[in-house]
Amino acid sequence: MSFKIIEYKDSHKNGILSVWEKSVKATHHFLLESDFEEYKKILQNFDFKDLDVFCLEEKGEIIGFIGIHSEKIEMLFLNPDYIGKGLGKQLTDFAFSNFDIQYVDVNKQNPKATKFYKKIGFETFDRKEKDDMGKPYPILKMKLKK
Repeated sequence: MSFKIIEYKDSHKNGILSVWEKSVKATHHFLLESDFEEYKKILQNFDFKDLDVFCLEEKGEIIGFIGIHSEKIEMLFLNPDYIGKGLGKQLTDFAFSNFDIQYVDVNKQNPKATKFYKKIGFETFDRKEKDDMGKPYPILKMKLKK
């Protein structure tokens, strides 16, 4: 398998949305369907150029992506068929090499994501009982260990 990391272009949007949908359905079982649909609609209208977004591509297909703003990983999603194969680490290593990454927020109800971020050097420093949309999905605020 040959993967490459490429900078986001508008032509990647449908691929990113597809990865996001598959990934969330596979990893965010706690989300109510109505909330999933609301978040999906927001993302469909989101301008991904507002972030530094990089796509993981294999044979022209987007299989994952990472979105960065300032010192924070805002998004990291992989097609579920590729989870657990070191590709999330490949994307975060790329981010660490090219940006001064210090922070990430993780859904508390997604323990595999929390474990992943702890393994690559993050620790929880705060938590919120609701997500940024005011929904009852607790968020762990994590920062890179010094």
